[in-house]
Amino acid sequence: MNLPAVLPCCYNRLQCSPSITPPTHFLRFVIRKKRSLVCRLSDNNKEDDSVQDDNNSHQDNDQPLENTSLENNDGPQLNEQTGVEDGTNVQVASGSPLPGVKPQQLDESIRIPKETVEILRNQVFSFDTFFVTSQEPYEGGVLFKGNLRGQAAKTYEKVSKRMQEKLGDDYTLFLLINPEDDKPVAVVVPRMTLQPETTAVPEWFAAGAFGLVTLFTLLLRNVPALQSNLLSVFDNLDLLKDGLPGALITAFHLGVHEVSHRLVATEVGIKLGIPYFVPSWQIGCFGAITRILNVVPNREDLLKVAAAGPLAGFSVGFILLLSGFILPPSDGIGIIVDPSVFHESFLAGGIAKLLLGDVLQEGSPISVNPLVIWAWAGLVINAINSIPAGELDGGRIAFAMWGRKASARLSALSIGLLGISSLFNDVAFYWLVLIFFLQRGPISPLSEELTHPQNKYMALGVVVLFLGLLVCLPYPFPFSNQPAL
Repeated sequence: MNLPAVLPCCYNRLQCSPSITPPTHFLRFVIRKKRSLVCRLSDNNKEDDSVQDDNNSHQDNDQPLENTSLENNDGPQLNEQTGVEDGTNVQVASGSPLPGVKPQQLDESIRIPKETVEILRNQVFSFDTFFVTSQEPYEGGVLFKGNLRGQAAKTYEKVSKRMQEKLGDDYTLFLLINPEDDKPVAVVVPRMTLQPETTAVPEWFAAGAFGLVTLFTLLLRNVPALQSNLLSVFDNLDLLKDGLPGALITAFHLGVHEVSHRLVATEVGIKLGIPYFVPSWQIGCFGAITRILNVVPNREDLLKVAAAGPLAGFSVGFILLLSGFILPPSDGIGIIVDPSVFHESFLAGGIAKLLLGDVLQEGSPISVNPLVIWAWAGLVINAINSIPAGELDGGRIAFAMWGRKASARLSALSIGLLGISSLFNDVAFYWLVLIFFLQRGPISPLSEELTHPQNKYMALGVVVLFLGLLVCLPYPFPFSNQPAL
C-alpha cells in the first residue's frame, strides 16, 4: 500500500517516519485584490510608469488605509531580489495547488533571483507552450498563471527542456491545477528546497521494529486459543508454531503486494522507501506504509504503481480462496465454521454459495480447509488498502484517475462511511484511526497533474476499487435452509 503551505515542505513530509508524521491538510493560496502591489517584470519604462501611477492613484484614494498598512507591516512587501511580492507575510488557507506540511522560512540566498524570474517568464515560457499572464511568489519559488497551449504533457516536456538549457538543474517545474479557478498553473521552485529531512530514528531500525511486531501478530492471529488471553502467550510460546502456516500464507500475500509495487515503480522511475508493516491482532497485519521518495512524473505513473500491489494481491487471494473451497483439508478435519461468517463478505459469500451449494446452510456448521480463512485474510488486507481515502493505494488510484479535487471529496466520503462502520466493526475502527493519523494525506504534487491516464489503466483502477468493495460489502442473501442430500 502506498489518509499556505509550500511545495518545499511537502516532500519533507514523505521523508519522516510514519510513526511521527503529523496529519496534514489541503491549503489555499489567497488571491490578491486589485489594490495589492503587483510588479510586472519588464524593461519597458512606460509599463513601469503605468504601474507606478496606478499605485499612486490608489494611495490618494485610500490614504488612511495605506498608512495603516505600512505602519503595521501587514501587507505584502516588494522583494528587491526577486522583483515580486514577498510571500512571507501573505495570508494563506486551504486549497493550495501545492499542498504541504507547514510554511518554512527560507534564506534569501535560496529564493529565485529577479534575473532568473525574467528568464523563466520571457525565455522558458512562451506563447506556444504556456503564455504567462501573471506571477506570484510562492515561498522560495514563483507561481505563474497563464494560458496553456497544446497538450499538457508535451508542454511540460518543452518547458522542462528549455528550463534545463537556460538554468541547468537548479530548479524544478510543476504543472498543476489551481484549485481557486481550476485553471493550469506553473510553479518553479529551487531544487534544493526538495531535499529530504533527516529523522532521529534510522529508517531501517523503525521498519525492522514494526516488522518484528507484525510477525508476532501474524502468528498470534492464527492461534485462536491465545487470542482470548494475550498474557497467556508468554506461558505458551510453543503454541505459536501452530499459527506458522497461516502466518506464512498472509506474509506471502503481503510480499506479493509489496514486490508488485516495487517492480512497477522501478519501471516508471519512482523511488519507494522501506515498507513499514502495520501489525493488527484482528487480521495479523493491516499492510504496509510505503513512502514515495521522489517526485512522481504524472498521474498515469502513479496509477500504475498504486494499482500494481492490490491487483497482484487480489489475484493471489482469489486463487487461494478457490483452492481452499475445492481442496479437502490435509488433516481430514479442517476448521469448523458457522456459515454466517460468509455473510461478512460479498465476494467470499458468493464464492462459497457457488461452490458449496446446499451444503452451506444457515445454522449448520461446516468444515472448511484452513486455506479459505487464510486467503480471506489476505483479501481483506488488500481490500482495506484499496479504500479510496488519503494516501492508501485506493486514495492514490482515485487521485490518479479523477484528479485532486474529486479524489479529496471521495476520500472524505470514504472516511465518513468508514467511521460509521467502525461503530460495528473493530477492524474498521482501528483502520480509521490509522488513516486519520498516518495516511490522511494530502498526496504530494506530481510534476504534471493535468494529463489523464490512458483508458486501459483507468480500467485497472476501477477493477481494484470494485474488488475492494466486493470484499468489504456484506453478503445479504440467505443460504439454503434445506437439508443437504
